[in-house]
Amino acid sequence: MKSDIKMNKGHTYVQWMVAFVAEITLLTYGLQAGWMSPMKTVLQSDSSPAGRPLTDMEMTWVASVLPLAGVVGVPLYVYIADNYGRKVGVLVMAIMQMSCWILKLSTTSVTSLIIARILGGIPAGGCFQLIPVYIKEISQDSIRGMLVSMFLLMQNIGIFMIYAMGAYLDYCTVLWIVLAISVVSVVALIKAPESPSFLVKMGKYEEAASTAAFLRGLDMSDKEIQNELNCMKEDDRQFKALPDVTVLTIFKNRSSRTGVLLVLLIISMQAMNGNFAIVTYASSIMAASGVTLSPELQTLSIPIVMIVGSFVSMSCVDKFGRKTILALAFALTTASLVGLGSVLTVQHHGGSLPSWLPVASIITSVWSYAAGVSPMPYVIMSEMFNFQIRAKVLGCIVSYAWFISFVQLFAFTPTAVTLGLHNTMYCFAAVNLIGVFLTLVVVPETRGKSVEEIERMLAKK
Repeated sequence: MKSDIKMNKGHTYVQWMVAFVAEITLLTYGLQAGWMSPMKTVLQSDSSPAGRPLTDMEMTWVASVLPLAGVVGVPLYVYIADNYGRKVGVLVMAIMQMSCWILKLSTTSVTSLIIARILGGIPAGGCFQLIPVYIKEISQDSIRGMLVSMFLLMQNIGIFMIYAMGAYLDYCTVLWIVLAISVVSVVALIKAPESPSFLVKMGKYEEAASTAAFLRGLDMSDKEIQNELNCMKEDDRQFKALPDVTVLTIFKNRSSRTGVLLVLLIISMQAMNGNFAIVTYASSIMAASGVTLSPELQTLSIPIVMIVGSFVSMSCVDKFGRKTILALAFALTTASLVGLGSVLTVQHHGGSLPSWLPVASIITSVWSYAAGVSPMPYVIMSEMFNFQIRAKVLGCIVSYAWFISFVQLFAFTPTAVTLGLHNTMYCFAAVNLIGVFLTLVVVPETRGKSVEEIERMLAKK
């Protein structure tokens, strides 16, 4: 009873503040991911800040190099976080993001734009690996789920901000604003605490207790803090006692091998389902589909519905199950892209349809992506693998996902030119339809099941 009273005297606002500061890196990633949509038209216009209009192939490289660089970012930030600290990793991430905007302001050549996107892509790879780990380790159980889930919301807010600024502000003004956000992020992270779990790993037990007490608004001698410190010590001891895990040992085990292959299939469908290209080239796709109002203003609907989708995902994931949500999301995306392809086909043959039809198709597709296609594979894979192999498997799969996203973006413009934008949408719809069948037939439902139960299910496949 005494410890409960003391816990009530504590607070959570410091944890919320630290989580928000760390997740500004996801906001900045959202700014990076959405930057191409409003700026593609600017960079390919006669008044391009590069001094000449960029070609389609140059724009393809500028757009697609970000996810390619993300492949490098995953193992880099895993190494930094494990050897120098979670906070250090997040801080390096924020500094690289800031450098990206500085380079874009300093020079506007094609080469510098590509280098700048690489500087933004490397930390993008670390965002989805490191930020959830850092937030998990600085937060208490009662608010951990909300704080971790907030990172996708921050990403979608970033996309909304860049779409809105791109619609109303000029090229350089947008860059100055996003640079200011990155500078604030770096300064705030300097003052952020290190993860108590990492401090325990380094043998700094007193500092770990002090940090945990600061985060929870309690005294170092509080029983809750001491119990938490003892749990972290035990977790660290158990982790260090585990045998080394290699790719060979993972694939020798039937259940883990089956799990990896299933997740790779679903991640392939997710990364190739077309929505990353739609978000990146939203203004151009809106304009090509016959939107009569300002395409820039129309595209503001995309991040808004993505934000709504994030809230729906957070509220429904534990009620309806991962498999059900993922299959429905793939199905909705299939229908939406077939609708968009049909609109574009009619226009390709000289017909016309109401401009709200392509807008409705696009926003339904990206809503489904934010509500199910994007988050559910990561939820499933986090529950599918045991603690001993989870880190290695997730690192490899996230790197693979970034590479496939690069392939999608790099191939989008040449494919649209060769096959036509309408046929490209049909190809994306086919990918999502395959995703529906794979989810229903081979993906296990992981909601409410232990790792051991899931492993037994995988061993039978």
